[in-house]
Amino acid sequence: MKSILILVVTFLSLTTSAQNSRATHFNLDKKVAIQGYDPVAYFTQKKAVKGKKEIASTYEGVIYYFSSQANKEAFAKNPSGYEPQYGGWCAFAMGDYGEKVEVNPETFKILDGKLYLFYNAFFNNTLKSWNKDESNLKKKADANWKKISVQ
Repeated sequence: MKSILILVVTFLSLTTSAQNSRATHFNLDKKVAIQGYDPVAYFTQKKAVKGKKEIASTYEGVIYYFSSQANKEAFAKNPSGYEPQYGGWCAFAMGDYGEKVEVNPETFKILDGKLYLFYNAFFNNTLKSWNKDESNLKKKADANWKKISVQ
């Protein structure tokens, strides 16, 4: 019995540690993803919609805000299906030079059922650059994120 308890405690501590380290790679503001925007709304409303603190959920150490209870429930059924790619960092920057760069949550693209976010400020909309070489940049971004997210 004592050995089973030790195994359970060890498993729980490893799981919590892995979840916390995973969250360290995400683009967060006080543990909140996507600057408080609703991850489900990108898919259902095809636009960026601010979430509400009162309708929040935590997934693997990352807090998400939702604009409705229905969106929160949809997220709970399939959180990985709604999470932004590359931890919510700029997809173009991840592909072009493998760096974590802030985003404008209102500049996004849904590609193959996944959410990609982009930097858009000071006359530099990286979504436009991404669209010019999407296939190549996506491959590079996937490889770069794989290296970053396991550190």
